[in-house]
Amino acid sequence: MNSGPGLIGPLRSGPKTQPSKPLSRRDTEQSEMYLKKALWSESMATPESDQKAPYPATAVGELVTSLNRQRLYREVTLALRTGLREARAEFSFLRVRGLRSILKFLRSVAESDSTINLFCHSQSIPELQVVPVLFQNSLKQYEEDTVANLDHIFGVEPMKISSPSTDAEVALALRVLEGCCLLHRESTIFAHQHKAIEILMDILSTRGVLEQGACLDALISIMLDSSANQMDFESCDGIEEVAHIIRDKQVDENLRMKCGEFLLLLIGHVNGRERPPLARIHEDVRRLLGEKSASLIWAASQFGSTLDPEQRLTALHIQARRVLESLDLY
Repeated sequence: MNSGPGLIGPLRSGPKTQPSKPLSRRDTEQSEMYLKKALWSESMATPESDQKAPYPATAVGELVTSLNRQRLYREVTLALRTGLREARAEFSFLRVRGLRSILKFLRSVAESDSTINLFCHSQSIPELQVVPVLFQNSLKQYEEDTVANLDHIFGVEPMKISSPSTDAEVALALRVLEGCCLLHRESTIFAHQHKAIEILMDILSTRGVLEQGACLDALISIMLDSSANQMDFESCDGIEEVAHIIRDKQVDENLRMKCGEFLLLLIGHVNGRERPPLARIHEDVRRLLGEKSASLIWAASQFGSTLDPEQRLTALHIQARRVLESLDLY
């Protein structure tokens, strides 16, 4: 008796093989981190299976769509739970591993509108929200607390110690923050609740080049369509810190370029509203960088509205280079 297409036929007719090693829980979780195509969507779409299907094509299609959505939602929640569990860890190397997993997951999510919608839905569930975990762990500001008493020494419960964030961890956390805010608009609200602008400005002024570059990208993402974060940026004199970095010729050239791109995006996209909260931005740029550079930034910030994303990115690099050249002339 011939079996139909699917998994049963090959197993019956094929040669006997040694049983494969079962996947561990960790392997299963890592394989679920990438959103794959369901097996049933291919097998049910074959012509032979369509001829034998006892149900109308519309019913089969609805079933496949429903199964796909359920599968994707399970993978989204599993990926988030796995990554967030490690992102909350006490040791930095575990948090770095969790952040890398979440970042890979966000890149996979961004490939389709359906997975983006599922991710946005997941962020309405408190235990799956990514941004609060970032500010409670990797982007947490550690302060030197004075010891009020010695209960933690003589008590039964040991004192909880968490290792400080490394440079790589902070940079990864900023990339994850950027991705969350670009995919999910309400994540900018979560960032504002955790005083994101104040924390990011501290990173920009005290950390290294790796974190500073990621910080500039994250600042753009959390200020996009967020009046509250834009007002926080203005109150923190953020434009002065960026101008200080871009004017300093001793600073890494790539970081200065990143500052030029930041100013172009800030003026052309973030601040391009009828009533922008950053009311003094043009005046501040003119005062800090000079009339010629300010005029060039304003004119260049209007670039690329009709270009495709790749051409727009190239134009952004070119205009940022021109901004640096205008500053280096003086």
